[in-house]
Amino acid sequence: MTSAGKRIVIPPRVTIPIGPQHPALKEPGMFKLTVEGEHIVDAEVNIGYNHRSIEKISENNTHLQNLYLASRICGICSATHNGNYAQAVEFAAEVEIPERAKFIRTLIWELDRIHSHILWLGVAFHEVGFDTAFMLSWRDREIVMDMLENISGNRIHHDMSTIGGVRRNISDAQKEQMLKGFDKLEERVVFYRDVAIHEKTFWNRIDGVGMLEPPIAKKTSAVGPTGRGSGLKVDVRFNDPVQAYIPMIDTGDFEMVLSDRGDVAGRSVVRVLEVIEAINMCRWLLNNMPDGPIRARVRPRIQPNEVLARHEAPRGELIHYLITNGTNKPDRWKVRAPTYNNWTSMAHCLRGDYLADAPIILAAIDPCYSCTDRVVIVDGNGETIRLVSLDNLRIESNKWHKEHPRRE
Repeated sequence: MTSAGKRIVIPPRVTIPIGPQHPALKEPGMFKLTVEGEHIVDAEVNIGYNHRSIEKISENNTHLQNLYLASRICGICSATHNGNYAQAVEFAAEVEIPERAKFIRTLIWELDRIHSHILWLGVAFHEVGFDTAFMLSWRDREIVMDMLENISGNRIHHDMSTIGGVRRNISDAQKEQMLKGFDKLEERVVFYRDVAIHEKTFWNRIDGVGMLEPPIAKKTSAVGPTGRGSGLKVDVRFNDPVQAYIPMIDTGDFEMVLSDRGDVAGRSVVRVLEVIEAINMCRWLLNNMPDGPIRARVRPRIQPNEVLARHEAPRGELIHYLITNGTNKPDRWKVRAPTYNNWTSMAHCLRGDYLADAPIILAAIDPCYSCTDRVVIVDGNGETIRLVSLDNLRIESNKWHKEHPRRE
């Protein structure tokens, strides 16, 4: 009771599960949101529903086979995994690839960034109910998808990088066709930039939502547009450039896109402006591409070595850690995807906002569950712990299914 005699009713706390299967989620994840009325007061993030054992499978594959396995980690950013694995093997072999190959590989990476960011923008429009902008943006995304198909032969899994360079060249006719496509694409992206900022249907749903203050972003090691949307200067292309990024960044014509807003709006602005910057990067790469071979010879057996390859994927810093053992197969391959870093700040972003804002807050980091989820089966017996091999796991699985026949 208050001094005026009025009764104050405190809403009871209720835990609402979102996932692992939910219309707002494109992949499986479990988010337990504790709410008081419509406000989120606590959040628990649970991932790990995608069990594919890719890293373990790679140990039985050759490095060349793993190039295509790496692409299948994620359909949206397949070129980043494919190219970064090739880069890791080249580091281990201590081989320098031709300059033209560096430019083509970097071009594919930037094209991948453009299509990934436009795809995310369409998803963001959809999550807030702005489906007209969703359909228009995905229509215009086809421009860059056609470019990727034209130069690689595939719309999704481009597989352009190979060990020692790239597997396809770019002709003058393809170059001119791409430059014309960039003019049209830039015009459309500028339009979506203005829509994202000035259209109240979208802006009012993201302004001040999902706050990630710079100190929290730094403490949780946020990367990519999630970190740059909170003012963190984290971009491998500028901090530790590789391939053709080295001469391109040295020109001083390109800048890291940053925002100090720290909310979903800040992350959205960073992605849209990065698309425009990536288009300019692609133009520079095409206009300054040197002549020469596109591939260097690399022996199948890679000398014993231990390397770490970094690349700025569309979602942030991507790390491929590789141990070679003198054979044509890896001894160990570990992938640290950018979503792994960005998950750690998710609970903080959700607290204090409305339940209706949860889908766009979750989508704002552009999560990729397939890139992130890992599984290791451990058999613990007292103080003895051993990893279960893939062959034994298969035997146990077959045994279990025989003992538990499916009911007709």
